[in-house]
Amino acid sequence: MPAPGPLRRSSGPEPTPPALHDRALDNLRFIRDTMERAGSFTAVPGWGMAAVGATALAAAVLAARQATPELWLATWLAEAVVALGIGGWSLARKAHAVNDPILSGPGRRFALSFVPPLIVGGLLTIALYRAGLVHALSATWLLLYGTGVVTGGAFSVRIVPVMGLAFMALGAMALLGPAGWGTWWMAAGFGGLHLLFGIIVARRYGG
Repeated sequence: MPAPGPLRRSSGPEPTPPALHDRALDNLRFIRDTMERAGSFTAVPGWGMAAVGATALAAAVLAARQATPELWLATWLAEAVVALGIGGWSLARKAHAVNDPILSGPGRRFALSFVPPLIVGGLLTIALYRAGLVHALSATWLLLYGTGVVTGGAFSVRIVPVMGLAFMALGAMALLGPAGWGTWWMAAGFGGLHLLFGIIVARRYGG
């Protein structure tokens, strides 16, 4: 019987093993994204923000027609009440829809970071009005609202703190710009930015 010859490898191409490095990166990316969503408050209402923007534009038109600083201030305070109602209702509605409780986990952290700058804004409104500095209110409101959105947005989806930075930039321009432009800075911020980012949030994150 002839002795068996040495085994030879097939001349065809060898099968390529799966790229373990790429698979590991994909898995890590999936885990990171999952943890990010789990630790973020995702119930930010995009269409609610857009609705607030629309009412703010209407308030700007009304405020521009007021003859006294007191009536101008009253117009914007009324708009704040309307915006609070719209925002609160749409926030609760979306939180229920996506099963993201407002008062627990990321929702609580979002609220604890967002609300304090608004409280400071309310107190400064009283102080500036008493000092006869109503023209400084637009910049103050935009800056502090933007600050609240940035700090609260740290616990939300990425677009939220970006919106806060846009409000802060607009507030800085209002602070350094002509005093008589207050109404239009407010329209650009609480109207235009809310509409723009509200639509982005609604389309990217579901309503």
